[in-house]
Amino acid sequence: MAVTLTESAAKHVSNFIAKRGKGIGIRLGVKTSGCSGMAYKLEFADAAEPEDVVFDTQGLKVLVDPRSLPYIDGTELDYAKEGLNEGFRFNNPNIKDQCGCGESFTV
Repeated sequence: MAVTLTESAAKHVSNFIAKRGKGIGIRLGVKTSGCSGMAYKLEFADAAEPEDVVFDTQGLKVLVDPRSLPYIDGTELDYAKEGLNEGFRFNNPNIKDQCGCGESFTV
């Protein structure tokens, strides 16, 4: 499987990288946090680490550390605007439950 970006997410990431003036894509992972156990961590990546699993999607790279991959494999990252709210959405097929606020999840 893979971790992918929608066209909307890729456009947002590309625009941000252009404003930064550097970067190859994004780094996506999970950390222990929240009331359901895990939370996503997302940051812009300037280079790949030797242990990273790299997915090429929509002309960008999504870098995932091997420890996080079992929890997010198959995830599609989207970017949406709804009214005054905008942000990334994680369409993760592995989620079994998530907290009421949507900040953390369980697989």
